[in-house]
Amino acid sequence: MDLQQRINAFEKLGRFLGQFQQNGIVKNETIEANDLFFDGFKHQLKLAQEYNGWFTNENVIFSLENWSKALTHKNMTQWLGKYRFNTKNPQTVAIIMAGNIPLVGFHDFLCVLMSGHKVLVKQSSNDKHLLPFLAKYLEVVEPDFKGKIAFTEEKLDHFDAVIATGSDNTARYFEYYFKNKPSIIRKNRNSVAILTGNETKDQLEALSDDIFRYYGLGCRNVSKFFVPKAYNFDNFFGAMYKWHPIINQSKYANNYDYNKAVYLMSEFDMLENGFLMIKEDESYASPIATLFYESYDSTENLQKKIATDAQRIQCVVADGFTAREIPFGQTQNPNLWDYADDVDTIEFLLEI
Repeated sequence: MDLQQRINAFEKLGRFLGQFQQNGIVKNETIEANDLFFDGFKHQLKLAQEYNGWFTNENVIFSLENWSKALTHKNMTQWLGKYRFNTKNPQTVAIIMAGNIPLVGFHDFLCVLMSGHKVLVKQSSNDKHLLPFLAKYLEVVEPDFKGKIAFTEEKLDHFDAVIATGSDNTARYFEYYFKNKPSIIRKNRNSVAILTGNETKDQLEALSDDIFRYYGLGCRNVSKFFVPKAYNFDNFFGAMYKWHPIINQSKYANNYDYNKAVYLMSEFDMLENGFLMIKEDESYASPIATLFYESYDSTENLQKKIATDAQRIQCVVADGFTAREIPFGQTQNPNLWDYADDVDTIEFLLEI
């Protein structure tokens, strides 16, 4: 199977996912193998939502819609055009996936198969319904994928390289356990926003998407922001209001109430608006329903801090702060070539 066959197969998968949109789920009779998979995938969506309370219909469909937009022939050709594919001896690459947001490990899965290797997936128990079904779809529309995709719930065995995503604690275990294998080991990262006080209402409302999408559970979610000294938070809180219905989600509300009680009992200074708390804190990882912030006295000093802490930061959301910044509202819409932790996964896979 050559690269073009693989691209064609994932393009068909993208079209399949394109039926599942935020404005409705509508069956398209022109989609290949749709009679075999459309109703079954609707059932998998239901199971995923029933099994994990954070996987609401809105969040799952948002993920599917993003992947449908990404998996076009144009996007994949642009992404893969710079690499030299010559995988004469396919290896088995194990992927240990996180389960914090829907299909969070799909990009690694895509990279392994695009590079011509076999994939062995160990899923998180929090996100185990969607990907195996989509893998079956790929095997039907491209039979050469059969025998190249496997899932396991047991101890990983018989693999040649590994991509593992977890916390700082699990990363230490991964680094020891996989010390004799080529590996990409990902640790905790968080995303930040840089505000100047000159942001427009539209920019701040877009930032609210970066904060609240997926309930803030993803590494690309903004969990901390930096503001100039004497910053007035009124416009910020006003722009956050578009997400106020989030407090009606019970799991989010429970976290909000718990963290608010902890802060009040500890007599921490914080501001809140009924569904979001902001607290001055040097940490990058904030609890659910909480956003940390720090004040800065000069852009130059802040740029030095961001550079020093680069290994802890996934995305920087800003307007004119750095050459690699992400526009407000775009953290959850990465391109195929936006690699986690800035580690080129395809390059790694082509060198093993």
